[in-house]
Amino acid sequence: MKGISSLIIIIVLFFAVSCAEAAGIPYNKIQGLSLKRLTRKDTAILNTYARKGFSQIRWKGTLKNVESYIDSALVYCEKRGINPNAALTLLMADYALSTGNYQSASDFSTDAIRLAEEEGDMPLLARAYILMGTYNFRTGFYIESISNFRRGLEIADEINLKGIKPGTLGTLSNVYLQLGDYKEAQKAQEDMIKAALAENDSAALLSGYYQLGTHLADRNRDFKLADSILKQCFRLAESRADTGFMSLALANAGWNFYRENLYDSSLIYYKKSLTYALPANLDGTSANAYGNLGTIYRDLRDTRNSLENYSKSIAIAMKHKDFYTLQWVYKDMSDLYISRRDTAQAYKNFVKFKQYYDSLTIQRNRQGLSDARLRYETETHQKEVELLSFRLKNRSLLMYGITALTILALAVVLLFFRGTKLKAKRRMADMNRKISELTQANLRQQMNPHFIFNTLNSIQYYMYQHDKLATNNYLTKFTSLMRKVLDNSQHTSITLNDELDALRLYLELESIRFKDKFDYSITVDEEIDTLLFKIPTMLIQPYVENSICHGLMPGEGKGMLKIDLKLEDDHISCVIEDNGIGREAAQKRKATQGENHNSLGTQIVSSRLDLVNALYGTSLKTIYIDLKNKDGEPMGTRVEIHIPIMT
Repeated sequence: MKGISSLIIIIVLFFAVSCAEAAGIPYNKIQGLSLKRLTRKDTAILNTYARKGFSQIRWKGTLKNVESYIDSALVYCEKRGINPNAALTLLMADYALSTGNYQSASDFSTDAIRLAEEEGDMPLLARAYILMGTYNFRTGFYIESISNFRRGLEIADEINLKGIKPGTLGTLSNVYLQLGDYKEAQKAQEDMIKAALAENDSAALLSGYYQLGTHLADRNRDFKLADSILKQCFRLAESRADTGFMSLALANAGWNFYRENLYDSSLIYYKKSLTYALPANLDGTSANAYGNLGTIYRDLRDTRNSLENYSKSIAIAMKHKDFYTLQWVYKDMSDLYISRRDTAQAYKNFVKFKQYYDSLTIQRNRQGLSDARLRYETETHQKEVELLSFRLKNRSLLMYGITALTILALAVVLLFFRGTKLKAKRRMADMNRKISELTQANLRQQMNPHFIFNTLNSIQYYMYQHDKLATNNYLTKFTSLMRKVLDNSQHTSITLNDELDALRLYLELESIRFKDKFDYSITVDEEIDTLLFKIPTMLIQPYVENSICHGLMPGEGKGMLKIDLKLEDDHISCVIEDNGIGREAAQKRKATQGENHNSLGTQIVSSRLDLVNALYGTSLKTIYIDLKNKDGEPMGTRVEIHIPIMT
């Protein structure tokens, strides 16, 4: 179950990855112009072009218009023999950043800051610093980004500049989120709300409420304050008829209540979120809401509604290849089936989870490579500028610098791919371990009905004999054993003490059932810490059952069953010995009586031993020994189980 990330972070990441070779203004296009001083008329004309360009820079569909304004302004500069002023240079920086031409964006932003200082244009200087901060953020230079944003905000406060502070603070909060500094991120969000209120900017206020409410519901957890902020966000979005923010605010309010285990309130908010998201075709919000509804119903143990909502979430997410939603929904579905002990469906959904988790990881790795390449190219460009100026003094040092940079880049690439391979191996190992655990769980579930069936036969026998006291005594011990078996079956391995407790209850029941037909003893080596050492669940009982049913019961006279546990160098030796008729006689007896039944319990245990060995890399094994007297006649059976030491 997951909350919805901030819209602004998504927008920023979208722009960060859209750095395909864009049609930016080449930096050298404005080089070589004379240093002729701009007249008042020149400044006015260039400012007009810049103002028209800034009015359309934020819309992708009108970027061509922005480029035409820049081209017209540069043609004017060439005719007049003048350099662009601060306003036009800032427009070129903004256009280069919008089209993914990061090298030009850096150069133009630096020039815009210098020109604005020279011209004494403080509003433009504030905007130039903020644009440089945005460039730093998109290229991954977060410390520089914070510094430039702070400088731009200081200038805006000094001159009481309106219109840029709320949005800048919103982006600044995202920089702190990327750095994991949640305290400073929250402070920036609170300042954004104050600035938006002061400037009566409802759009920025709406974004601020959403960012802060989401942050308090998820990272810096404060249930009551998050609920209050998200309600304000919804009311403001409702007044603006903004269904997108309305549905997002309601969904994150639902997540806020879910984290407090207030499931009924959470259901109400997520359902209400869908009433706005579905008609507006907000598929991302809809898929998230349906998935979270499925998890809430899962926690309420309403399996039908849970699966119905999970299916709706998956259907929407599949349309858009939303791997993030698909992977966590399938993981939650796997957990649902595990709670129902349906290991087959749990395994199928876990495989789906791993499939989409791996797809998401590949997608993020590609993004990581793209970001790394972008940062590398930016750093390389900056280095190249420094090295070109330095080459005039010392050409040989320049060559050393380029060589060192190339080696460093190769080392970074090699380390990155090595890390990717190691992560892939760890994911495969984790998946194999999960598969083995699920298979073991399936085998344990087969063991329980097999054992219960045999025990119920004994209860039925006493009921037919009308022995109420014996039936009551047997039922009391039986329920105790069932509780112990069901508790133990929840785990892949249990302590030796728990296994022996269940085994003693079982032997008591069998002793009552067969009217003291046999005696038994359990001996544990003093060096064995039964509370520390662990073994696979119900490992010993099937062998004890075979000794009683096939060895002792068919024999004449009173039988004896001994169970000895000793600590060896690398394993625990469990010896089960009886004085029954022996395996050969038991096989002949089965053939004579026409029994074709093979012991299900020992077959399951054998399969489980193979799984334990594969899962933990151990050599757990079982040895059968037929006991005979001096005359070669059978006098019982010994089973030796080598149990690996597990803690």
